[in-house]
Amino acid sequence: MSFCVGLTAAFISIEATNPKIISSLAPMQDSYLIHPNDHIANTPRPIDNYPYPIKMDDIGPITPLFSGSLQYPFICMTEDSGFGQPIVDNQNGWGMPVFREGSDREKRGNIIGYSKDCSIQTGLQYHIIKENNQIELYTDQIIGEKDQLIRTEYGVIHRYIYLISMPITPSEIGSRLAKSQWNNKLIYQFTGGAGIGFRQGSMKPEKLIERRVEQLKSGYAVVTSGANRTSYTYNMLLSEDTARRLKKHFISLYQEPSYTVGVGGSGGGLAQYIMAQNAPGLIDGAIPLYSYPDMVSQTLYALDCDLLNSYYSFNSNDQEYWQNWDNRVHVDGLNAKNAEPHKGAFFQPINQILKAQAPSYPKGNSECINGWFGLYAFIHNPRQGWLRNYVTNELKQHVHWSHWQDLVNVYGKDEHGFARDVWGNEGVQYGLQALKNEQITIEQFIDLNKKVGGWRENHEFEKEKITTIPFSNIKIWLSLWGNHNSTTNSAQSHNGIAPRKPTDKLAVEKAYRYGQVFLGKSDIPILDVRHYLEDNLDMHHVSASFSARLRIKDFNGDYDNQVIWVADENYSPVVQAFETMDTWLLNIKAGKNITQAKPIAATDKCFDAKGNTIAQGSTVWDGDWNQQPNGQCSSQFKIYSNSRIQAGGPWSGAVFECAKVSVESAIKSGIYGKVNISQYKTELDKIFPKGVCDYTKGDAAMPKNLLSKL
Repeated sequence: MSFCVGLTAAFISIEATNPKIISSLAPMQDSYLIHPNDHIANTPRPIDNYPYPIKMDDIGPITPLFSGSLQYPFICMTEDSGFGQPIVDNQNGWGMPVFREGSDREKRGNIIGYSKDCSIQTGLQYHIIKENNQIELYTDQIIGEKDQLIRTEYGVIHRYIYLISMPITPSEIGSRLAKSQWNNKLIYQFTGGAGIGFRQGSMKPEKLIERRVEQLKSGYAVVTSGANRTSYTYNMLLSEDTARRLKKHFISLYQEPSYTVGVGGSGGGLAQYIMAQNAPGLIDGAIPLYSYPDMVSQTLYALDCDLLNSYYSFNSNDQEYWQNWDNRVHVDGLNAKNAEPHKGAFFQPINQILKAQAPSYPKGNSECINGWFGLYAFIHNPRQGWLRNYVTNELKQHVHWSHWQDLVNVYGKDEHGFARDVWGNEGVQYGLQALKNEQITIEQFIDLNKKVGGWRENHEFEKEKITTIPFSNIKIWLSLWGNHNSTTNSAQSHNGIAPRKPTDKLAVEKAYRYGQVFLGKSDIPILDVRHYLEDNLDMHHVSASFSARLRIKDFNGDYDNQVIWVADENYSPVVQAFETMDTWLLNIKAGKNITQAKPIAATDKCFDAKGNTIAQGSTVWDGDWNQQPNGQCSSQFKIYSNSRIQAGGPWSGAVFECAKVSVESAIKSGIYGKVNISQYKTELDKIFPKGVCDYTKGDAAMPKNLLSKL
C-alpha cells in the first residue's frame, strides 16, 4: 500500500528545484557477470579477495563481485541518511554535485566536485533505546539504568549504504569490536517497497533500530543494506552479491554467529525466499512478512490490472455492469468494494471526456487500483520520464526507467536496445472462471477478451501524459491506466480485436536461470507472517503465501519447512515469530533435522485482534488453493485470487507462457466447463489466433529439465 501512496504523491506533488540534480552520465565500466549454466543455485560464486574487515574511515568495495556492471545515473542519498555529502570521486561533472560545506548550493561556483558512486567513509553512530522504546541519538547524555545503548556501524558496499547495529554497554563506547551484550545471533534485515534502481536510498540507523527494537534489546545483532531494500532495487542478484559481502564483513569483525535469520516485509519477504533458493547458507531461517514468492511472477497479474481497469473505464460495452465493483472480483480475482472511491478517481471522468465518452465517476475501489495504482507506469514504461527531479529533463531522455532496465544485466537487451521483459498474455482467457461460474455471460466474456488487449513492445511506449491544473499544485494523469500504451489503440487495424503481447522466452529463461523466480527450492525453516489486509484493498494479499507454499510442495514433495501465520491487522505476532524461529534453529543446530526440530508453536495458525489463536493445525488454511473445503482460518480470513487464477491458471502462479491449444480442443477437453460456447468458436479463433491457454501443461517458457537439475 505504501507503493500506491508514494506513486500517487508523485503524480500530485510539485518539488522545488534540486541543486543536487544530476546532469551528466558517468561512462559504463564493465564488471564481472556470473553466467549460470543451468541455475544460479548450482553455479559457484567467484572467490572474494577483498581484505575484510572494511577499515574505519575507509570505503568498502564499490565494484560488485559477480552481479555485473554498475548502473548510472546513481542518485546519492548519503545526506538523506544523515551521513553528510558523498565523497568527491571526479571533476568531470559525472553524477551528483558536491558543495563546499556550509555554502549556498544555489551558486554553482560552490561545487567542489562530483560523486558518481556516492561513497562515504566507514563510521560509527550511537543511539539509546529508552525504557519506553523511544530512540535517541547518543550525544554524551546520561544513559539510564534501564536504557539500552546501540552502536551502529555505517559504510558502503557496492555503493549502497550498509548498517550493522549491535547492543553494547556504555563502557564499550569508542570500541568498534566490543560485543559483550551480543547473544551470538544475527538478524539480516531485508526491507520492502517498490523501486526500479538508479538510487542509493536513504538508510537511517534509527529506522533500523526502530524496526528491530525488541530483538536488539534481546541481544541480537542486526545488519542491512540499501541493496537489500526493494524500494531501491529488485535486482536479487545484486542483493545476494551485497548480502554475501556484508555478512562476510560482519563475521570478520565479530565471528560466525550461531545462526542468521532473515526478516522483512513485502519485497523484503520475497527476497528471503529467493536467498533461501539461490544462496544456501546465507540465511539459516526466514521470517518473510507480507510476502510474495518473487517479484517477477507477481507482475503477471499486477500488469493485468491497468489493462482491465482500462477496459472497465473506456472499452466495455456494459460499463454500468462494471460499476458494481463486486462484479470486478470475478475477473480481477483480487478484492473490490462498492463505495469509497480511490483518491485518484477524478482522473476517470476527465479521461473519458478526452476520449469523447460520457463521463462517469467510479462508484467503488479495488485492490487492482488501491494497491497497484500506476504500477504499469512505474515498473513497465521505460519512457515514464522519472517522476521526481533527481536528474535533468535532458538526461531523462537517455535512460530507460523501468524494473526491467534495473535488471538489464540479467535480462539483456532486445534488438531495439531496451531491456527484455517477461510479461505476456497471449492465450489468456480473462474471466474464464467467472464464465464457468455463470457470473458473467458469454457475450461479456467475448467482449472482455476481444478488447482487453496487451501492452505494446517496450520500444513503442510513449511517456505518460500528465498536466497541471493552472494556479494549483494538482497534476492530472491524462493517460489513465496507460491506455495510450496498450494495444487497444491499434484495435481498428485488427478487426476490432486488440492483440495480445507475446512472451519473450529468452527473458523468461534468464529470469529462471538467474534465480529471479522462486521455484520452491528451500531447505530452511520459513515462518511466513502477515496481517490480514484484504478488507483494506492492500496489495499484500494472503494468496501469495500459498503460492509460495505450492511451489515448495511441487519442488520438495511437502511443505514441512513452511509455516503460515495470519493475524488481524491490530495484532502483530512478529515477536512470537522470532521466539518460535529461535527454538526451531537451535534445535537444528543441536543435530535434529528440519522436521524433528520443528517446535509445537511452528504450525499454521491465525490470530484475532487481541492476539488469541483462533485456530491452528495442518488444515486451518484449507481452501480453493488446495481444492479443499475452507478451514477455520480461511473461513475467518477469506483468501482472494488474481486475474491469472480467474483465467484458469494455477494458484502457484509463475506461468509466464502457457501452453496453447486450439479453441476446438479447449471445448472438447472441457476447459469451458458446462458452458456451451461452440457457436462462438469462430469469434474466439479470431481473438486467440495462436490458441488458448491450457494451464495443465505448466510453463512453456521454463527451460527444459531445470527442476531436475536443481
